[in-house]
Amino acid sequence: MTSLFSPYTLKSAHLRNRIVVSPMCQYMAQAGHLNGWHQAHYTALAKGGAGMVVVEATAVSPQGRITPGDAGLWEDGQVPGFAKVAEAIRTAGAVPAIQLGHAGRKAGCTPPWEGGAPLPHDSVDAWRPEAPSAISYIPSAPHVPLEMTLQDIKKAQLDFAASARRAAEAGFEWLELHFAHGFLGQSFLSQRANARTDQYGGSLENRARFLIETVQTVRDAWPVSLPLTIRLGVCEFRENAEASFSESITVLRWLKEAGVDLVDVGLAISGPGEDIPWGPNFLVPYAATVREETGLQVSTSWQITQAREADDFVRQGKIDLVFLARSLLANPHWPFEAARQLEIQNPEQVLPTPYAYWLKDWSA
Repeated sequence: MTSLFSPYTLKSAHLRNRIVVSPMCQYMAQAGHLNGWHQAHYTALAKGGAGMVVVEATAVSPQGRITPGDAGLWEDGQVPGFAKVAEAIRTAGAVPAIQLGHAGRKAGCTPPWEGGAPLPHDSVDAWRPEAPSAISYIPSAPHVPLEMTLQDIKKAQLDFAASARRAAEAGFEWLELHFAHGFLGQSFLSQRANARTDQYGGSLENRARFLIETVQTVRDAWPVSLPLTIRLGVCEFRENAEASFSESITVLRWLKEAGVDLVDVGLAISGPGEDIPWGPNFLVPYAATVREETGLQVSTSWQITQAREADDFVRQGKIDLVFLARSLLANPHWPFEAARQLEIQNPEQVLPTPYAYWLKDWSA
């Protein structure tokens, strides 16, 4: 029976287990370039025993950064730093993956520990974000994004494709496009953020057009043998939340036809005030429904912390992969602890050799 420590294969990507390091922004890059911080950070996470490590949200353009410290792959000179990280992850036995994104109207802010507010207009680091419509993420905020022209939209899609080519050149074996968290892709889909009256606004088909075209553009740039996946916020937790989720199911069917292999089920966060039902494992039922209704492979994260529960979700066919974030920051060796709790019988097949050795039954 499939379990948390069963190997997993999607196209040519082979994971030693179903534990994945979720992409977590570090806000420590310089002009998009990775550095020693990232090298040490991702090497440690990969050595901890996860089956795959997803490098943090990486901007496809300078305008698409959340903060000035975001990682980026908008130019060829940034590739070598990412290549070193990808190789370190691979050497440690995990699949190197990357998440590409564009922050849309949530771009141009300070790091979270400095408040996460829009950069002051007079800051040398500031830039004006772009979005489907000139609607601020926070209604009272003075920083109104620029409404993207059709040319801007096409450029953003080409930026995603160019960054995907660079990611493949750097040696990444799995790609996730970030269409969640109120960033650019999610903003096009959301009626709260998208007030356009052209082919990219109005009906669900029009609001989904940016996502579908972007996937198609990236699909032509990304190696066909490697997984092409997305993270999508499947529900806006406001009024008519059920209708929002139903729309996402329809959009995911379209995205599957466009070439998506797996969806990482996440949060929409399309604006402040969403009544998110925080609690352990709260997105698992949504992921299970997505899997059943669309036939897509699925993953999810958000407050999955217990090994036995994670194992049950995989065994029950609710999710295919378990993405972990804070649990792995707190303890990169969480996979070792999970294997011990679950009494894994063949640890040498699912964990790095040193950890498999220390799982040996010393009473035998």
